[in-house]
Amino acid sequence: MGKKSRVKTQKSGSGASAVVSPKEMMNLISELLQKCSSAAPSAGKEWEEYTQIRGLVEKIRKKQKGMSIVFEGSREDYFSDLMAWAQENGASCDGFTVADFGAEGYGLQATRDIKAEELFLWIPRKMLMTVESAQNSILGPLYSQDRILQAMGNVTLALHLLCERANPASSWLPYIRSLPQDYDTPLYYQQEEVQLLLGTQAVQDVLSQYKNTARQYAYFYKLVQTHPAASKLPLKDSFTFDDYRWAVSSVMTRQNQIPTEDGSRVTLALIPLWDMCNHTNGLITTGYNLEDDRCECVALQDYKENEQIYIFYGTRSNAEFVIHNGFFFQDNAHDRVKIKLGVSKSERLYAMKAEVLARAGIPASCIFALHCNEPPISAQLLAFLRVFCMTEEELKDYLLGDGAINKIFTLGNSEFPVSWENEIKLWTFLETRAALLLKTYKTTSEEDRSMLEKPDLSLHSRVAIQLRLAEKQILEKASASGRSKRMHFEKKLEEEAPLPRYEESDIALLENTDADAKLPIILRKLEEVEEGQEIQLFAAELVLKCCQCVPSLLCRAVFGSYKGLYYSEDANCSSPEA
Repeated sequence: MGKKSRVKTQKSGSGASAVVSPKEMMNLISELLQKCSSAAPSAGKEWEEYTQIRGLVEKIRKKQKGMSIVFEGSREDYFSDLMAWAQENGASCDGFTVADFGAEGYGLQATRDIKAEELFLWIPRKMLMTVESAQNSILGPLYSQDRILQAMGNVTLALHLLCERANPASSWLPYIRSLPQDYDTPLYYQQEEVQLLLGTQAVQDVLSQYKNTARQYAYFYKLVQTHPAASKLPLKDSFTFDDYRWAVSSVMTRQNQIPTEDGSRVTLALIPLWDMCNHTNGLITTGYNLEDDRCECVALQDYKENEQIYIFYGTRSNAEFVIHNGFFFQDNAHDRVKIKLGVSKSERLYAMKAEVLARAGIPASCIFALHCNEPPISAQLLAFLRVFCMTEEELKDYLLGDGAINKIFTLGNSEFPVSWENEIKLWTFLETRAALLLKTYKTTSEEDRSMLEKPDLSLHSRVAIQLRLAEKQILEKASASGRSKRMHFEKKLEEEAPLPRYEESDIALLENTDADAKLPIILRKLEEVEEGQEIQLFAAELVLKCCQCVPSLLCRAVFGSYKGLYYSEDANCSSPEA
């Protein structure tokens, strides 16, 4: 054990920089907060704003050099303490150990054969760091008086983590010392590495993540220095941007939702030891046992002794993995690209199209997704495109014609086209749209592949290029699929083939052959509204490494210029404006 005193003030280069006056630092922090709280930049000015914010942050980081608190030694030095602490607190430790898996980093390694669906890991609540434990900690007085902390559990967890890290008597030190000292989230990228993402669908989220984090840091720096309820916080003496970036990344890559002690609602938590598991394709195998008040994980598959034990983080895109987890997953069966589409309010048929869409439970403007597999579009997007491409007569038929209400059920079903002409229009639109999106990239897929062959690429540069290439491959497949479908329906029209008919008595049984469209569209929640935020669990499934919105003070959910047919900034984030 004997490592509790092994904490030191970070030394960088030749040592800490000259002492900075509190007034000078507060002036820089105020400037940063003002810059980050200004109105969103106009289209095309996002990169300029990012470089300005980054310039201020780097100026602050330079003056804070040597002021962060870090633990001595390597992360690996503390794994034995983590396992001993877990065992002392009632966690399961039989059957696995922590091991280094090279490029995948540290993970759990089986020390015996483990059968699929075998319960091999459980973590009791008292080991978890939660919003509730933050309320009962030294952070409690500030939490009770600050509405941002009350509204944003992820921010609360980040500050909770920093306060406990600075407390030599914290019961969570064995866990905190085992966390990485830095991360591979875009918050840690060099400017030239972020620049590799310009033109991608993901870049707006990356820039927003940095801006939000800088805004949070500036806000809480001022709060900690001036609020009476923060007077006893250890952060008052030392709270650097690097500290906050580390805490935000620790929470962002590890946060999960679990039920509160009374089971009445959910709360955010960090789950020690279990969060060492790496990701693979599969199913969610972790849940929360309310009776025993613990997280439980069963094996995803059979594991032999010495094999790595994986879990499934959820159906996330590679953009979500890169931005929120810091890695690119090569064999991601759930990869997708966002595309924002909407019916223009200036269009003559807007009211009719909006009404048909409303009856199907689809907004007239929405973020959808193009998927990496076939078909590239979901039932919801198929329904939207069908309505988007309808003629006035077709719209009247779905609003006023015989069986109009029942026809709504067929909109997301690929087996029942509106008309051959409608199918040709929608697939032509998809083919053209994907091709246009491809032209917005500064490099081709071939050029990206050539760049990835260079042996001297930094890890972050490689991940950025992999993500950029993956987006293009999805768009290329979508364009090719659109072209193939268009030609298929052109042939149907030329042959004057009869349209498939449905029996109204069987309307509830209508099923698309697609895996994601097994129910009539009107009975399902729109998939793309909160894609990647699988959060309802309680005694059922725990959401694995929940990919919520990046902790964003005064959060503005900027979906960015996804180059969709119709674009308007939206705010689909539950975080409050302040």
